[in-house]
Amino acid sequence: MYLKKPFWSDTLNSQAEAEPQSPVLELVKSLDKQRLYREVTLALRTGLREARAEFSFLRIRGLRSILKFLRSVAESDVTINLFCHSQSIPELQVVPVLFQHSLKEDVLLHPESTILAHQHKAITVLMNILSTRGVLEQGACLDALIAIMLDSSSNQMDFEACNGIEEVALLIRDKQVEENLRLKCGEFLLLLIGHVNGRETPPMMTIHEDVRRFLGEKSASLIWAASQFGSTLDPEQRLTALHIQARRVLESIDLY
Repeated sequence: MYLKKPFWSDTLNSQAEAEPQSPVLELVKSLDKQRLYREVTLALRTGLREARAEFSFLRIRGLRSILKFLRSVAESDVTINLFCHSQSIPELQVVPVLFQHSLKEDVLLHPESTILAHQHKAITVLMNILSTRGVLEQGACLDALIAIMLDSSSNQMDFEACNGIEEVALLIRDKQVEENLRLKCGEFLLLLIGHVNGRETPPMMTIHEDVRRFLGEKSASLIWAASQFGSTLDPEQRLTALHIQARRVLESIDLY
């Protein structure tokens, strides 16, 4: 859905350049801004409603509608500002709907993009989101962190510099945090430490000490042992094993 340009906008712009602002002109501009905001919210509500649909063909149509809308929004600073304002309203937020209904458990990353991630300080941005945003965004951040860290020593060192283990440990130890997010933190630690343990010279030199310091000796020992799970299992069995081991990690943290 493209945002419609009012037929009188060119006339208003030419008048604004030719003469000082008048009360009438200010009123018209205010009304035009309100009209744009209504169109922004309508386009978002329509696209997001379909993007949440149970049927895949409706979700695809909704995603196409949102993409077309965002392209239209990008054409002017006014509509960009209106869109940014709309994202403070939970029911109009685009990113949570994308992660929950379209990108859930999908992490697609070109290998060379890990270099760009390091150059643009992606780890720092993700860690900021992890510590400040909601459950859905935090879960997505953990997926993104794993995707850009596993084959990138530079990103792993960035994670260590951001005290990443401490931030994840704070989440998994907090019993007020939703259990699903705490379990995902456990899965994150298992995947990360399992990968690091397989390297002769891991770039994150303090990772084992950090895990021991923030989660305790018993939980750290369980994570180190469990991180080697299922090397001979097929992908589906490995995923099941990961869930089971993450549950055990969480139980050990709650116990000790």
